[in-house]
Amino acid sequence: MTVLIITHSNDNKSIPMVMEAIHEQGGKAFRLNTDQFPTEVQLNLTCGPQTEQSRLISEQGSLDLSEVSSVWYRRIRIGQNIPTRMESQLRNASIKESRRTIMGMIASLKGFHLDPVAKIRRTEHKQLQLQVAQAVGLEIPRTLTTNNPIAVREFAQTCEHGIITKMLASFAVYEDDQEKVVFTNPVSAEDLENLEGLRFCPMTFQETIPKALELRTTIVGREIFTAAVNSQRLEAAHHDWRRQGTSLLHDWEPYSLPSDIQEKLFMLMDYFGLNYGAIDIILTPDNRYVFLEVNPCGEFFWLDILGGLPISRAIADLLLNPAQKDLIPPNKF
Repeated sequence: MTVLIITHSNDNKSIPMVMEAIHEQGGKAFRLNTDQFPTEVQLNLTCGPQTEQSRLISEQGSLDLSEVSSVWYRRIRIGQNIPTRMESQLRNASIKESRRTIMGMIASLKGFHLDPVAKIRRTEHKQLQLQVAQAVGLEIPRTLTTNNPIAVREFAQTCEHGIITKMLASFAVYEDDQEKVVFTNPVSAEDLENLEGLRFCPMTFQETIPKALELRTTIVGREIFTAAVNSQRLEAAHHDWRRQGTSLLHDWEPYSLPSDIQEKLFMLMDYFGLNYGAIDIILTPDNRYVFLEVNPCGEFFWLDILGGLPISRAIADLLLNPAQKDLIPPNKF
């Protein structure tokens, strides 16, 4: 069994952790750092009668793509190492052609995909996630995505605990070459009077949900792992625990979700046809579980290391034995 891991050279510890677990279970793992294509990594894709084998060649060695039994689609940064001094139109064309080539390779690979790219891309629509979560019986926060300042002010008046704002896309802002992650932020009365920027960029607003604990649930096939953290003990983490992620690193502990919540999360995953997802949930002081989002390629490594949750092993086991997992039951919708 050979697993092809789609990632990049600066990905975190999760890659060697899963690769080690694959090797321990008798499988082979080949890592494709997409940022090194086409500059360092070579790819031969062939089709037609009496053609040579399709082959991937990198610093890790040479891989006959017909040997790939499973694909783990983790991260992608195609063409990142193409020189920036190249004329911009030519560089953009090179990146686009390189991306089409790699995505075509992934689409043509037979075997099990964790998860198919088309299903990942569909799941990334946050409005659809919330709609489906509510349909399966999960509680969700009241949410408004808009570029209309009047709508935001009217929405804020209906939210007892105030509102927060977040972006649908993950990105960073750079100031003086320093990366600054865009976090979830509370919206003040002053902010509500200064919403002119919405005419250039829509934003998402949600009612503020009181927090007793913040939960991260990782689903791998039919296994479910949950950890909890009390983000409210640090003032800067009240609205987004990632602001104090390092300080809270050792505070995460394994948590048991109620069985009915677990079943609803599996229904959500089944709707999207996913076998992997990192799900954010708020436990309120009155013991309600409020679904925020599912990230189909979300992080897990800090929970694997610190929370004693064997997520890497579960991913490796799924990639090596997908036929034994009864992964996607009949759609319940």
